[in-house]
Amino acid sequence: MPQATLGCCAFNFDVNRVPASLRQIPNVISTIRILLVAPIAVALAHHQWRIATALFGIAALSDAADGFLAKRYGWRSELGAVLDPAADKLLLATVFVTLAFLNLVPLWLVAAAVARDVIIVLGALIYRYSLGPLSIRPSLVSKLNTLCQAVFIMAVVGRVQFSVPPAPLVMVLGALVFVTVAVSGIDYVLIYGRRALGLARPRAPARAGDRRP
Repeated sequence: MPQATLGCCAFNFDVNRVPASLRQIPNVISTIRILLVAPIAVALAHHQWRIATALFGIAALSDAADGFLAKRYGWRSELGAVLDPAADKLLLATVFVTLAFLNLVPLWLVAAAVARDVIIVLGALIYRYSLGPLSIRPSLVSKLNTLCQAVFIMAVVGRVQFSVPPAPLVMVLGALVFVTVAVSGIDYVLIYGRRALGLARPRAPARAGDRRP
């Protein structure tokens, strides 16, 4: 049981006794991140770089916050399992498309990033309705891809507003985004494929010696 200390006094904090409403905090934070998508896109479209950077930073911090609360206190839910990744994908895809519209990001890179998300979502939907529920935690390369996209976006906006980082570094970050997009997309396809093959294989018949009377 987690214990908190304040001065010379100590008290116990039982996460199992937390009101149900507080357990929804990660979902509320994910919802706020979704609501920030439109203001960020508008700020970018109007070249309000400082506002866009600040809002995007808040969105990134909210992603870390809801993840921390869900893992630290076990405040996980089926709704959260949908909201959190949906908020991330919607935010990154919207920002990428907006930056491409402003000719700040190559169209091919945006197409690759969006195509990866479409493949993941469609694959999950097809699997669910064809074979049943699917529970997949983000892989390490998928988390790395999300981080690379966020850093690349901040670098692109920083380059426009403050002339930093240098252009070669932005290009390297863009290349890293493309590589992680490709690798994580292939990884998800392989995961779906392995899960589908595992369900499709008929169970091996029990051996005679293993049969119980």
